[in-house]
Amino acid sequence: MLPGAILGLFLAIPSLPRTTGMLSCICEEHQCANKTCSGKACFASKHLEQGTIITRKGCIDPNSLNCRGDITENFGTKCCSSELCNMNLDLQLAEEGQPEETQSHQKLLLLILVPLFGTLILALLVGLFVWKVVQSRRRQMLLKSDEWRDMEDSILKASVTGDSTLEGWMNDDCTTGSGSGLPFLVQRTVARQITLVECVGKGRYGEVWRGSWHGENVAVKIFSSRDEQSWFRETEIYNTVLLRHDNILGFIASDMTSRNSSTQLWLITHYHEHGSLYDYLQCTTLDVETCLRLASSIICGLVHLHVEIFGTQGKPAIAHRDLKSRNILVKKNRQCCIADLGLAVMHSQSNDYLDIGNNPRVGTKRYMAPEVVDEQIRMDCFESFKQTDIWAYGLVLWEIARRTVVNGIVEDYRPPFFDLVPIDPSFEEMKKVICVDQQTPTIPNRLYSDPTLSALAKIMKECWYQSPSARLTALRIKKTLKKLSDSFDKPKQHF
Repeated sequence: MLPGAILGLFLAIPSLPRTTGMLSCICEEHQCANKTCSGKACFASKHLEQGTIITRKGCIDPNSLNCRGDITENFGTKCCSSELCNMNLDLQLAEEGQPEETQSHQKLLLLILVPLFGTLILALLVGLFVWKVVQSRRRQMLLKSDEWRDMEDSILKASVTGDSTLEGWMNDDCTTGSGSGLPFLVQRTVARQITLVECVGKGRYGEVWRGSWHGENVAVKIFSSRDEQSWFRETEIYNTVLLRHDNILGFIASDMTSRNSSTQLWLITHYHEHGSLYDYLQCTTLDVETCLRLASSIICGLVHLHVEIFGTQGKPAIAHRDLKSRNILVKKNRQCCIADLGLAVMHSQSNDYLDIGNNPRVGTKRYMAPEVVDEQIRMDCFESFKQTDIWAYGLVLWEIARRTVVNGIVEDYRPPFFDLVPIDPSFEEMKKVICVDQQTPTIPNRLYSDPTLSALAKIMKECWYQSPSARLTALRIKKTLKKLSDSFDKPKQHF
C-alpha cells in the first residue's frame, strides 16, 4: 500500500514548468500561435529589402550576436528581457533618416540656389534691356542730330532769304508736335543765336527783354537766381504738355546760359509789342467790342488750361494760380494770351495725380481768392485751384470794363481794390477786406446802361462768390461770352 500511496500523492501535486526563466514576447512570425512566443529574451528587428523596410518581432537567445545593438543602413536589432517588452520596442535604421535629411539639404540648396540663379538671370535680362535701349537711343540721337542740323540750316537759310517767319516755323512741322515749341535738341542752339535788344519790363522775377533771332522779334524772360523754381516749372510744363493755343503765350525755347560771369535762366517766347494787359489798359481806352474780344480771348485761354485732353497727344488739366493783368499779353489782333506758368498746378484724372510742384513763391495777394488768403483752400483738390483762377478772372474783367467807354464816359485805370488796400497790400489787409468784410470791387453804374457790359457785370459778380463751388466755371463763362459775341453787330473799330 505504501508505494501506491506515495505514487498517488505524487500525482496529486500540480505540474511544474519544464523550463524556468522563460518570457512571453510579441511574435510576428507566421508560425507563432496567438502572436506570442516564449523565450529567454525578446527582440524587434528591421531590415531593408529591395527598398522596403521589413519589421520582425519574436523570441531570441540573449547571447545572440544580434542582441549587441548594432544598427546599420540595412539591418538592426534591439533586445529586451521583460514580459512582452518588445511590444513597443522600436528602432530606426540609418537609411530611414536619410531621405528626410537629404530632402532637408535639397530644400536648403533650393532656397539658396533658386534666388541666386533668379537674380543672375534678372540681372542679365536687365543688362540686355539697358544695352538695347542705350544702343537704340544712340542710333536715334545720331539720326536726329543730322536731322536737326539740316533743319537748323533750313531755318537759317529761310531767315536770311525771307522765305519764312518765326511764326511760320513755330506753326510748321519743325515743332515737336506737342505744342512745346521747337524740338528740345534745337532749343539751346536757338538761345545762343539770340541778341538782346532792349529791356521791356522788370519785376520780382527778373527782366523781360526784346530779343532778335535772325531778324525776328522774340521775348526773353530772364529769371533771377532766387526764382529758379519758377523758371524750372515753366520749362517743365512747356516741354511736356500740349499747350499750343492762340490764347496761351507761344513757347520757343528754354536755356541756362552764362553771361557776364553769372548764370542766367532764359525763357524764350513769342513777342507781343503791346505788352501786358496791365500796360495796355494804362494808355488805351476800349470800345465795347474790343472789351468783349479781350475778355473772350482770356477765358478761351483759361478754358484750354483747365480742360484735360485725353489721348496720346493729350494734356493734363492746369490751373494757373497767378492770373492777373500783368500776366496777360495783348496781341496785334487785340486778343489776349495768358503767360507766366511758374505757379501752375497740373492734374491728371487717369491716375488722379495732382502735381503742385515745389515752388515756394505765392501768387499776387491783390488777386488772391478769400479761401487762399485765410488758408482754407483744399490743397488736395484740383477743383479748388481752378476756382481761384475764376475769382482772379473776375477781377481782370473788372479792370477791362472800367476802361471801356460808355456814353463818352470812362474811368482811369486802377487795380482791383485800389480804394481799399495800399499799393502792396499785406495778407492781413487783404484778409480784412475780402474775408472779414467780404467786399468786392465796386462796379460802375454806367456799365448797366449797355446790355453787353451789363452781362459782363453779372459775370463778375458770379466770379466773386465767397463759396468757391458757387462760382462760374471757365467753360460756362466762355459759352456766355460766345453768345454775346455772336449777337454783337457793331462795326469793328481799330485803334
